[in-house]
Order: sequence, then structure tokens, then C-alpha cells
Amino acid sequence: MAKILIIEDDLTFSQILEGFLTKHGFEPHVVHELKKSIDLLDQQRFDLLLVDYRLPDGTGLDVLSHLREHGNLVPAIIMTSFNDVRTAVKSIQLGAHDYITKPVNPDELLMIIKNALGKKEIPTPSGNTIEHADAIKGKSANADKLYEHINLVAPTDMSVIIQGESGTGKEYAARALHMQSKRNAKPFVAIDCGALSKDLAASELFGHVKGAFTGALTDKKGQFEAANGGTLFLDEVGNLSYEVQVKLLRALQERVIQPLGSTKTVKVDVRIITATNDDLRTSVGNGSFREDLYHRLNEFKIQLPALRERGKDLELFINHFITLSNKELERDVKYISAEAKELLLQYDWPGNLRELKNVIKRMVLLTPSDTAALDSLPDEMIIAINQAPKPSGSDLKAINEVNEKALIMETLLKVKYNKSKAAKLLNIDRKTLYSKMERYEIE
Repeated sequence: MAKILIIEDDLTFSQILEGFLTKHGFEPHVVHELKKSIDLLDQQRFDLLLVDYRLPDGTGLDVLSHLREHGNLVPAIIMTSFNDVRTAVKSIQLGAHDYITKPVNPDELLMIIKNALGKKEIPTPSGNTIEHADAIKGKSANADKLYEHINLVAPTDMSVIIQGESGTGKEYAARALHMQSKRNAKPFVAIDCGALSKDLAASELFGHVKGAFTGALTDKKGQFEAANGGTLFLDEVGNLSYEVQVKLLRALQERVIQPLGSTKTVKVDVRIITATNDDLRTSVGNGSFREDLYHRLNEFKIQLPALRERGKDLELFINHFITLSNKELERDVKYISAEAKELLLQYDWPGNLRELKNVIKRMVLLTPSDTAALDSLPDEMIIAINQAPKPSGSDLKAINEVNEKALIMETLLKVKYNKSKAAKLLNIDRKTLYSKMERYEIE
């Protein structure tokens, strides 16, 4: 029975969640404040966290930061009622497994929870992991350039930095480099540096001997040794502390590591691939990342294009994720309505492929027939498309009109276009609501 911690300040909603999870065979525990949740996380082990973004004494991102600082790898799902995908993307960057917007759809929540608790990779006969089952190649000009660079550098032993926005598929690219290299029969080991504290990062990378620090009850091999002969992928490498950067530089230059607490060195033969959301040159400039390590890692750089820059690849990815979701959810979605497809193609996808995959999976889940309709897509996408760009300058009237239109749109979606309910929530009469809808061209 999976133990789930619910961190939610809405008493009614937390009770609903608690009952729902209990009904489906989970063991839920509820806290309503950030401080209490952190105290509980330091005392008990949980299999999953459901975290509200807004808490009375902080945010869900504070919970994620605490987990990362203490090396706690428990998966977390962020819940937000603010329809802000960019906040969700930030939470993913801080280590959240996924996010869900309120009001929560029960089937969608159950799907995300089961995915978080049962995430597995596909083993190869050699014991390595292959490219994810949902990896697919694009056919755009940007995609062609990307695969050309991968094909060019993969057979070499050059260190590679993969740079791109969150959700663009950096680990997929790293796996492709490994599978096309001469090391493909050896291990591919991936580490999320953003989820490791300073002490845990050194132990995870280089290992330790018994008694090296409190809690080191036995000797442990580091991931450098685990990846010996193969490829070590360091995701979000910019999060490593300065002390660990020094050790990493030595490991790359001398091809030896020294486990924590040991006086002996161990020879290693590992190819390093790193990934980052941000340009490491900025970190070098502000002194948070060593310049000599940057140049050692940056023998070749691959820039992954954002989904909005990949042209017709978007339709290819949509169809691919529909096929995968049909299989996983036992659905038979074959078509997308014209309105839904237009929205999918117009949206700017700040969460890139990860967001697209989640949206398509949700769409398929909410479509019992063979045709997906507009109402199977998240409300925040509709709001983002219909909300006009915010005017620049100090035109207060124009800014207020943009905000008013967005609020009306969000309220109408919340009440499923029941105009009487919308007018009541907005504290205006129906006639005023109709007038404003006509003015802002809201259908």
C-alpha cells in the first residue's frame, strides 16, 4: 500500500482527496502547512507527495527545494488552481514528477499517481536502458540539424553539453548519443544533479567507504564506477556545488576518482554527457560554475530546439503520443476535432514535449469515443490562446481590459459557460456579462 502525503491548505479539498485515495487502496496522510509537512518529511518515509502550490506559509516549490537539499528522491505532484503552466514547468525543473490543475479530474489524478509510483524503464539484454519507448524523431529542418550533430559526435569520446528548455528531450538525446557510440554495450547511467545535496552528490558520483560520514554504514560504489566503460549523463550539472565541481574536474582530467573517506584512488573510463536548461556561460560569469570545468565539458554542444520552433514536427508528435496513450489507456482515439487541433497547433508549449505528452494523455483519457473534442484539453490552454498579449507602457485602461477579459474567460470555463453562474461569481448581472462578452469577442 503506497503511503501518500497530501500537503493542502483547503480543508474540504484535502478531505475529498483523502477519501478518494483511501477508496483506491492508498494510505493518505494530510498536513495543511509547509512547516508541518517538512517536519513530517524529516521523520517519515513516503512513496509520493501531492503538494498544493499555494500554502499559508510558503509554496509547493519550497517543499521541492527542501527535498532536493536533503537528497530525498520521493516523487512529488504539484497541484495548482492558477492555470499557470509556467509555474508547473518551474516545479518540474525543481524535481517535481508532474503537475495537475484544479479542479482536479479524478481519472487524470489517478493516472498521474499510478504513473509516478510505477515508472519503469525498458531493459535491454545487456542490462542497459534503451531510448524511452515514447522517443520519436522529427522531420523538420531543426530536427535534421539536431540528428546530424548527434550522428557526428556520437562515435567519438568527446564530452557533450546538451542545452535546451525544460521538456525538450535532453535525456533522450543523451541516450541516442550513447546508443550510437562505441560504448553502447556498456552502462548508460543518468543522474539528476538538481535532486542531490552537496554531500549526497559527492557520495553518489564517487562513492564512499564505511564510516566516511554519519549514516555511511557500508562501502558504496559511486556512479562513476557503475558507468565504467560506458556513459555518465549528468542532468542539470549547473546545480553541483563548487567542491563537487573540483572533484569532477579531477576525475575527468586524471581519469581517477577518490571515494569519500578513502585514501585510495580508482581508475575509471567514462564518457561524460551533461545537460542544462540555462547557458552555463552565465554561471561561469557570475562565479557559480568553474570556467576550467565548463571548457572540459564543452568539447561539443548540442542545442535542442523548443517545440514551438519545430514546425510540422508538432503534428507528428501529437499523433505519436495519441498512439502511445491509446495503448496504455485502452482507448481508440483516431481523430481530433477541428477546434481542438487548432488549439494544439496554436499553443506555444512552454513545457515542450513533456507538456505535450501529458496533455495528449489527458485528452485521450477524457475521450470515450474515437474523436477528441475541445473540452478534453486543459482550460489553461484555452485561456492562454484567447488572452491577448499584455499591452506595454502605462496604459492603465488597456491593461485592465486585458485582465478583465482573462478573468471572464477563466470564470466561464470554470462554470462550463453557465452564464448565470459566471455573472454571480463575477458579481455583475447577466446583461453586463453579455455586453462584456460581446465587447471582448468571447463566444
